[in-house]
Amino acid sequence: MSADITATPATTVSQPVAYLAIAMSAFTLLLLASLHILSTEFDPSCRMVSEYANGGYGWVLSLMFAAWAISSWLLAFMLWSQVTTTAGKIGLFLLIAAGVGEAMASVFDINHPLHGLAGFIGIGSLPIAAMLISINLGRTQAWMPAKKSLLWTANLTWISVVLLIVSFIIMIVTFTQSGGDMNTTEVPTSLPAGVIAFVGWTNRFLIVAYCAWVITVAWQTIKISRR
Repeated sequence: MSADITATPATTVSQPVAYLAIAMSAFTLLLLASLHILSTEFDPSCRMVSEYANGGYGWVLSLMFAAWAISSWLLAFMLWSQVTTTAGKIGLFLLIAAGVGEAMASVFDINHPLHGLAGFIGIGSLPIAAMLISINLGRTQAWMPAKKSLLWTANLTWISVVLLIVSFIIMIVTFTQSGGDMNTTEVPTSLPAGVIAFVGWTNRFLIVAYCAWVITVAWQTIKISRR
């Protein structure tokens, strides 16, 4: 056996917690989808998810962020005995931090000064956490069969962040070229002709990618514990 492959006490994994983490992630995505039906006044191509707070169903958005936070914390709790390296433990603390950011977003909406900090913590922490945790788990004997799926979904988290940043830049550049004048930290309510805006879709893809990683890890823990 390779020196960097270690045994992991997979029997200590709580299947109910894993199922609950999956359920909360799925609930997060369900609530996100429902907002597209409930608040049709927001164009999903150019409006950020947080802007739903300004509609008539802000409570659904708050519930979505709360469910998202709970799923992150449940996963961290579930993996505590599985992650063995220092880097992996750092990843767990960052996963907890991501949950804190998501929970903050449920309390402080887009109109609150702390919403930006919530986004920075939540969006910034999880991709690093996903990579550190997935790499650590993939090097353990019990998790070796799941290594590919762990790394695929973990990489999707930081790719989604890059896509979000790129979409912001494209929108800002095309908006400026069209003669518009905007605060680069905000998405305008209407866009002039010629503006390329898909920042709303990349924002939604980010949430899907983050939840997909949580669901993947939780499902793999269930499979491992059954073995």
